[in-house]
Amino acid sequence: MKLLKQIFDFYLNSSIHVALSCFALVQITFYFFYLQYDAAITFFVFFGTIVGYNFVKYDALVRVKKKPIGNPLKIIAFLSCISLVLVGYYFFQLKRITQIISIVIFAITALYTLPFFPNKKNARNWAGVKIYIVAICWVGATLVLPYIDAEIPFTTHFFVKCFQRFLLVFVLILVFEIIDLANDDPHLKTVPQTIGVKRTKILGFLLLIPFWVLGVLTFTFHDLLINLIMVIVLMLFILFANPGRSHYYTSFWVESVPIFWWLMIVFF
Repeated sequence: MKLLKQIFDFYLNSSIHVALSCFALVQITFYFFYLQYDAAITFFVFFGTIVGYNFVKYDALVRVKKKPIGNPLKIIAFLSCISLVLVGYYFFQLKRITQIISIVIFAITALYTLPFFPNKKNARNWAGVKIYIVAICWVGATLVLPYIDAEIPFTTHFFVKCFQRFLLVFVLILVFEIIDLANDDPHLKTVPQTIGVKRTKILGFLLLIPFWVLGVLTFTFHDLLINLIMVIVLMLFILFANPGRSHYYTSFWVESVPIFWWLMIVFF
C-alpha cells in the first residue's frame, strides 16, 4: 500500500494528472467544434502542462528557498526535461499563428512565476489576479490553441465557448482557493480571503448558472444532459469544500472534473 501511495503521489506531484485534465479539455474542444483529432496540438498541450505546472510549483522551492533536491524531485525534474523536449518537437508541427499564441501563454506562465520587475513580486503573488491568470491560461491552451491551429474563422460560437470554459476553470479554482485558505498568504487576497468561504460558495453556484445557460444555446439535447451532470458534480464539490479537506480533494478529485466530462462524452 505504501508503494501504491508513493506512485499515486508522484502521479499528482509530477502534474501528470492535471496534464490529463488539459488533454481531456482539448478533446472536448475537438468534439464541440467538430474538429479532426490533432496529435500535435494534443500532446503539445499535454507535455506543455507538465512543464508549465512543474516550473510553477518547484521553481520557488529550488531557486528561492534553495531546499535540497530529493529523489522524487529529481525524477520530476527528469520527467519535466523529457516533456520539454517533446514540447519543442510538437511546437514545430504547429501552425505559425498557433506557435505565436503558445509563446504568449508561456510568457504569461513565466510572468506568473518569475519577478520580471525590480523589487516586485511575481504575478502569482499579485493581490486578486491569480485566479484570472490561471483561468485565461487554461482557456488559451485547451480551447484557443486547438481552434486557431484548425484555421477556422472566429464566430460567436467560439467566443461563447471561451467564456463558458473560463467559467468552468474559474469555478474549479474557487474550490482550490477554499481548500488552500489556511495556507495561502493573506496578501494574495484570494476570493475566500476577500469575501469569505460561504459567499465564495454562493459565487460558485451563481457562476454555474451562465455556464448552464450557455450550454443551452450551443449544445444538443444529449450534450445538455451531460452538461447538467457536470453542473451537479461541480455544485457538490463546491458544497463540500472546506479548508480542512485533504489536498487530494482538489489535486485529484476536482482536477478530475474535465476528465469525467470527456469520458461522459466518449461513452454516452
